[in-house]
Amino acid sequence: MSSLEGPDEDDPRGKPPVPDDVQDAIRTLIRWAGDDPEREGLLDTPARVARAWKEYCIGYEEDPAIHLSRVFEEVGGYDEIVLLKDIPFQSHCEHHMAPIIGKAHIAYLPTNRVVGISKLARVLHGFARRLQIQERLTAEVAQCIEDHLEPRGVAVVIEASHACMTARGVRTPGVSMTTSRVTGCFREDARSRKEVLSLMGFA
Repeated sequence: MSSLEGPDEDDPRGKPPVPDDVQDAIRTLIRWAGDDPEREGLLDTPARVARAWKEYCIGYEEDPAIHLSRVFEEVGGYDEIVLLKDIPFQSHCEHHMAPIIGKAHIAYLPTNRVVGISKLARVLHGFARRLQIQERLTAEVAQCIEDHLEPRGVAVVIEASHACMTARGVRTPGVSMTTSRVTGCFREDARSRKEVLSLMGFA
């Protein structure tokens, strides 16, 4: 068992242990930022930060496609758009490791099978809980659904705020970024694309 796989028998709170080299790296960062990692308020910070990042990046420990493995083929002849709107998510920018906070809209046009709607959100979170850029996140979610549900079309639109822009650098709060990926009929047919974007609130 690795040092992050189970609770620390010496920790009465049952929290997973954090390797010394990981805590030392965070102490180094605290010093470099200008503070003293040995002062009272920061003594437990290295372990807390390490555990937090393990949680932020839990997506590396799963294949998001597993959430699409169970499908339902008894759809009563339904052959219209399936849309899940305003799915909140949080990720972290791979360039500055700063938060990306936003919402996603995921739609697909089924052939002869559908998936439980919560699974669409789980696919999103599986990819979001990694170091990301928004463009890749959008493409990964769409491709995963395309590959495993084989629908007639997929549409994914993500709107998000990036702390690497709002809290540092140009420091411009209130700005959001929108990315989209459409496949199949939504890409090839203008009317289908207009319909799905209208249902999402973009037309």
